[in-house]
Amino acid sequence: MNSRIRRFIRQLIRILTARVVSQVETNTILSAKLHVERIRNAGVVSDLGEIEFRAFSQWGEDGIIQYLIHNVPVADRSFVEFGVENYTEANTRFLLINDGWRGLVLDGSKDDIRHIQKDDIYWRHDLTAKCLFITRDNINEVLIASGFVGDIGLLSIDIDGNDYWVWQAIDAITPRIVVCEYNSVFGAKDAVTVPYNDQFDWSEAHYSRLYFGASLAALCDLAEAKGYEFIGCNSAGVNAFFIRKDLQHGLPVLSAAEGFVQSKLRQSRDESGNLSFLSGDARIKEISELPLHDIRANEPIQVKDIIQTQRPGNVEKDL
Repeated sequence: MNSRIRRFIRQLIRILTARVVSQVETNTILSAKLHVERIRNAGVVSDLGEIEFRAFSQWGEDGIIQYLIHNVPVADRSFVEFGVENYTEANTRFLLINDGWRGLVLDGSKDDIRHIQKDDIYWRHDLTAKCLFITRDNINEVLIASGFVGDIGLLSIDIDGNDYWVWQAIDAITPRIVVCEYNSVFGAKDAVTVPYNDQFDWSEAHYSRLYFGASLAALCDLAEAKGYEFIGCNSAGVNAFFIRKDLQHGLPVLSAAEGFVQSKLRQSRDESGNLSFLSGDARIKEISELPLHDIRANEPIQVKDIIQTQRPGNVEKDL
């Protein structure tokens, strides 16, 4: 086979692949619109799991976000999302495509950002993608430089590490809705986070990949200090949702204990990098010697200080 034929075949494959991907995305959007209509007619729900659906999000966040934007007045239809990888799976992609929002997405991988910028989504929609390893020292600067300031619609934080510290530092924007990943392994009661480290990498911090982020209680305390109310978690026990207090929304406001969902994900790794499928208390025991920062006491502790079998009063909601 000569080189001209090989080039033709490669080009044909790229064209056909692009068409298939485009058709799949179109079908996904059309199917999701049926769920959006259901959510609009759902009224107020007692559990966010009732209105979940997944178009491009990982765990049903698309449905929850649609529910929130139909109940929360949004003046500036814009979003910021951290930790999007190549943006094929993200909390805000459906907002961008279906609802016509504009957005800024940030990720530390140059390859992933290049992928986004080469995707048709980048010229079809008002999307800015930047490569940045996010820290509490650089986040406000990049937001301002990118033209995202003040009252925006939504902020989604998922950086598998300094999530608490970065949200605490943000003052360039005042999003109406905040979605933030929490680490359910740390339980419902203790307000703790990994200590700040501007080079934190969850895949290197501990081989198990169970050591990252902040507890739900820590994020709820931070939300209160920043003027937000906790609305609930997704059914996977991964993301928490907050609404700015000055907004009229009529949705139930929860405490961390009331809204806590214990994740049943078994994605832990062993020292060789293989899945070890730990669950329950075995997960927290695996990282028991690692350091944490107690937000309320403002002092360092260790994970073993919050092992759930020794700390009664935690609430677990089965999936």
